[in-house]
Amino acid sequence: MHISEFDFELPPELIAQEPLEPRDSSRMLVVDRKKQAFHDSSFLEFPRFFESGDVVVLNNTRVFPARLIGHRIVNGQRSAQIEAFLVKRTADDANEWEVLAKPGRALREGSMVEFGEGRLRGLVTAIVEEGRRQIRFECDKDFDQIVDEIGNTPLPPYIRREQSEQARLDEPRYQTVYAKQRGAIAAPTAGLHFTPRIFDELRARGVQIVEITHHVGYGTFQPVRVEQIEQHRIAAESYEISESAAAAINLARDADKRVVSIGTTSVRALESAAHDAGHVRQGNRSTELFIFPGYRFQIVDALLTNFHLPQSSLLMLVSAFAGTDLVLNAYRHAVQQQYRFYSYGDCMLMI
Repeated sequence: MHISEFDFELPPELIAQEPLEPRDSSRMLVVDRKKQAFHDSSFLEFPRFFESGDVVVLNNTRVFPARLIGHRIVNGQRSAQIEAFLVKRTADDANEWEVLAKPGRALREGSMVEFGEGRLRGLVTAIVEEGRRQIRFECDKDFDQIVDEIGNTPLPPYIRREQSEQARLDEPRYQTVYAKQRGAIAAPTAGLHFTPRIFDELRARGVQIVEITHHVGYGTFQPVRVEQIEQHRIAAESYEISESAAAAINLARDADKRVVSIGTTSVRALESAAHDAGHVRQGNRSTELFIFPGYRFQIVDALLTNFHLPQSSLLMLVSAFAGTDLVLNAYRHAVQQQYRFYSYGDCMLMI
């Protein structure tokens, strides 16, 4: 399939720059796959689409402040300002990371950098593909603690913030209310809509709520740079499904109840953990699963997701789930009705 098949026109003013309050006040476009139709709704109506025995699967990963602002060090002096976006630890050294560096051309192998007024220093040890750099950090105390103190919330580039706002403005809001496991460099944004009252309504209906962990990494948002999407490869991300979570999901499938994925990262974890019997396996693994039209879903029966970037792997995933024509028609409707798009935007429920 050609990447141009996953394009759509989006006016810039529909890209949400601020989250709504309360969280559950977003609009929701409901896409019915069987009827090949869609209609406007609101997220407050989400619980009424499900019944006793259905299982809602949440991704409880927690975003950490992975965006570091610092300087290159030349001859012992601070030089140009740089930004290092922590992507993932390397396997052989807990303090060595792959980072997205800006400007990348300023950081060559052997360059020295510092962040947080010298509290964190690093050496560029390698130039990685796609413009990434590998940096070995040095610090006097726990690395994660220092990053939590000096780092910034890693907002997507389409959310614009002034320099004076960057420190902590979005830290509490760019996080789900159920976030627990530290390790994501971006929020699983479909979960940003949930509030305690939504969970109360789901439980009152007999819907079971299950948590898994999929740490959102570079693979989730890396651009598709090939014309034929079958050639795209996704960087590995880690996920974990507990014994109790797997048991609840498998029990629902055995009882012919629905497994409802909250977000595309939950989809990728669940489908990566699937085996021939149509059940999920417990465990801590990594996945490079790229889902695009033609994929046969084994676990997920319904999906809540936000609206995604044109030509992105996430748009391809939802197109695989509901059909490319139906999804793009729904997106055009959302544009016409002025839905709010992307991370802080409205949502789509696919049933």
